[in-house]
Amino acid sequence: MSNSKALLVIDVQAAMFDEADPVVQGEALLQKIKSLIAKARQNGHPVIYIQHTEGAGTPLEQGSNGWEIHPSIAPLQGDAIVEKLTPDSFYETQLHLLLQEMGVKELILCGMQTEVCVDTTCRSAFSHGYSVTLVSDAHSTWHSPQLQAGQIISHHNHVLRLFATVAGEEEIWTGGA
Repeated sequence: MSNSKALLVIDVQAAMFDEADPVVQGEALLQKIKSLIAKARQNGHPVIYIQHTEGAGTPLEQGSNGWEIHPSIAPLQGDAIVEKLTPDSFYETQLHLLLQEMGVKELILCGMQTEVCVDTTCRSAFSHGYSVTLVSDAHSTWHSPQLQAGQIISHHNHVLRLFATVAGEEEIWTGGA
């Protein structure tokens, strides 16, 4: 299968939506990502899920309920799932090889966490030679002691323009991005 574009869904796992401390605007995020996945599939582009793994006893412990991809955007049979241990989806994973085998040259990025895994993967994809589009309204995070989540997202949408085209979900696969 050869596709020039692929959708990378980064760390949209059940633990990120825990009722005690859910990601900011989580339901809206899931709706945007559902739309992106549907559009990718309609256009024949692969959807690749990135799944972060942490140690035993953590919310993202491999095999735990929190570690699972969020059920509302669950992978279909045949979708690739790449497990990672660091914020960089390329570091010590098979992602680059998988993308090369698929003939992917362009990546559309969405998911979590804006200032960690989304940022790092965006920069790494650029460094690996991919054309990158960051979906400006389809990544999220939590408030920090210094900044509100919206400020973090806005800041990263601005900074990551050095490494990616930044476009809204409605612009993806419509000619705008």
